[in-house]
Amino acid sequence: MVLVFLHGRPGVGKLTVGKELATRTGYRLFHNHLTVDLATSVFDFGTPAFVDLREHVWLEVFGRAAEEDVSLIFTFAAESTVGETFVERAREAIERMGGEILFVELCCDAEELERRVESPGRLQFGKLASAEELRALGRDGTLLDLEVPRAARAIRLDTTSLDAGAAAAEIVARLGLARVA
Repeated sequence: MVLVFLHGRPGVGKLTVGKELATRTGYRLFHNHLTVDLATSVFDFGTPAFVDLREHVWLEVFGRAAEEDVSLIFTFAAESTVGETFVERAREAIERMGGEILFVELCCDAEELERRVESPGRLQFGKLASAEELRALGRDGTLLDLEVPRAARAIRLDTTSLDAGAAAAEIVARLGLARVA
């Protein structure tokens, strides 16, 4: 079982690249907003109940997928409401069952990021869709850089001038991902 942990700022292309990566590998796509939407249907974003439920769902899905040998692609934007131990607990949940977690940071230049964030397609998932809000979240420290565990396999990919297909192909090649049935 493999968990490809796609992370980066809002708008870098995590979901778009994740969909293409799922097509190329046969891995299941577990994007962040599935859990966020579930948790916010009951609790306000950022409340302790929201944070606990969101992390519980993430970790439960990772653990069950590892138990069943179902490889996943997970999209994630590090921000201040995520618990400090989440990434390590995710790694433990995967590795305990003999799986491997691979970290892929997507990035792009600031001008392109702001253009992408304002794409109308982001609204259907309730995603951040304002360049000004993105700048404000950066200024106030809400958006964080993910600390990848030591010794983890990790790559960084600039998607500024790559389409989703090219980005997914690069990830497959650099990580040596095999297609699953």
